[in-house]
Amino acid sequence: MLRTPSPDGLRFAFGTLTVLPVKVTRWDRDAARGGMLCAPLAGLAVGVAAAAAGLLLLALGAGTLLAAVATAAVPAVLTRGLHLDGLADTADGLGSGKPAEDALRIMKQSDIGPFGVLALLFTLLAQVAALAQAYDGSWARGALAAVVSATAARLALTTAARTGVPAARPEGLGAAVAGVVPAGGALAATAAVTLAGAAAGAYLGPYDALRTALAVVCAVAVAELLLRHCVRRFGGVTGDVFGGVAETAATTAHVVLVLG
Repeated sequence: MLRTPSPDGLRFAFGTLTVLPVKVTRWDRDAARGGMLCAPLAGLAVGVAAAAAGLLLLALGAGTLLAAVATAAVPAVLTRGLHLDGLADTADGLGSGKPAEDALRIMKQSDIGPFGVLALLFTLLAQVAALAQAYDGSWARGALAAVVSATAARLALTTAARTGVPAARPEGLGAAVAGVVPAGGALAATAAVTLAGAAAGAYLGPYDALRTALAVVCAVAVAELLLRHCVRRFGGVTGDVFGGVAETAATTAHVVLVLG
């Protein structure tokens, strides 16, 4: 059961997961629990902002590709690029093939290696390509993709912070939120976001309702595969792993939403 007051959870979610001027006043485990349970709400706000940027460019006469680029850029800006940085560092750590201690040291370095570059390149290309295809379908499909992918990405953070997933290091944001979310809370959050996604997709038709729900489920499932692999390789999660999980979930949602 969530014991922290919801304002503390919301402040923690928006203050740590976005650049919005929200002051985090509590850093204890209860506040972290509330914050990670509220993470999909922060994703919803990011997704709405991303969709607004894309729709504005379309309204001004821009093509769907440029709208897609803007839509993909907004989440990066609103998170200071931390999730993308985490994806790159995680890819470098995994790609190094080194033991856990050495891989974690590689992930902490400020530079970016070849595996990180490739991960960023193909992830952003996939997101932009999928968004452009969605906008080609209609402005509503593009906007839906922006909102659903951003929300699913933060939902993946909620599930990654569930009880039983250890931290790889004793310090850092990863350690602060690792294991704070009860399994039941993660499951409830997943069900809520899936149902909300299906309801949003229903405005475009029954098939879109099913596809949107499937996009959320697939996003969480693929992110879970990455999470488990990282736990096996590194002994737990880090802030970088959380970032990699989020970007993996977002990209998966984008791809599923343009299939079929």
